[in-house]
Amino acid sequence: MSNVRDLKGQRFGRLVVLYDTGERKDRHVVWHCRCDCGSEVNVRGNSLTSGNTTSCGCYNRERTAEAHTVHGMNRQGKIHPVYHIWSTMIQRCENPNDSKYKDYGGRGIRVCEEWHDAKVFIEWALANNWEKGLSIDRIDNNGNYEPGNCRWATRKEQQRNRRNNRFITFNGKTQTTAEWAEELNILVQTLYARIDALHWPIERALTEPVRRPKYAS
Repeated sequence: MSNVRDLKGQRFGRLVVLYDTGERKDRHVVWHCRCDCGSEVNVRGNSLTSGNTTSCGCYNRERTAEAHTVHGMNRQGKIHPVYHIWSTMIQRCENPNDSKYKDYGGRGIRVCEEWHDAKVFIEWALANNWEKGLSIDRIDNNGNYEPGNCRWATRKEQQRNRRNNRFITFNGKTQTTAEWAEELNILVQTLYARIDALHWPIERALTEPVRRPKYAS
C-alpha cells in the first residue's frame, strides 16, 4: 500500500480529510473526514475521489427538506410519487449504507448534477411520459442516471434490460431468452433447459417444436 494517494487535508465537496483510519474496504483506504456541518464520518478514498460522496449525508437531507417545502411536492400532505423514485435513485447511487449501493454507486453509477434537484427530475419525468406503475430504466445499464440514458419502463421491460440477462442471436435477430420464449410460445424454463441442461445448439433450441402431452380419450 506504499503507493496510496495521500488525501489528508484535501477537500471533497463539504468534506475535509483529517486522517487515514487504518481501515481498508475492498483494498481502498478509509479516511476520517469532517463535514462543513460539523459532523465527522469515515469514507472510502475512491468514493471521495470519484465524487460519489461529498458530505456526511447532510446535503441529501437538505435537498429532501427543500423539495418538500420549496418545490411544492408536498401537496395537501401528499408527496408526489416521482419524488420517491428520485429519493431512491439518489440513495442507491450516493449513500454507501444503502442496501443497493454496491450495484449502483459502488459500480461508479452516478446521478447527473441537474437531477440532484428533485424539482428538475420531476419536471423531466412528467415531460417524458411518466405514469403510475412505471420505473426509471437506464438504457445503458453501465451508464449514469441522466436524461439521455433514461426512460420510463414497465417492470417487464426493466427486467429485460438487467445487466445479467442472456441475449441470444439467431438469424440476425438478438433478444433476451425471455423474449425468444414469448415469441416462440414456449416456457422460458424449457428454453433454458434446452440450452443449459441438454446443451442443444441455439438453432435446435429455438426451432424444435415442444412435445405436448397426449391424453387418452
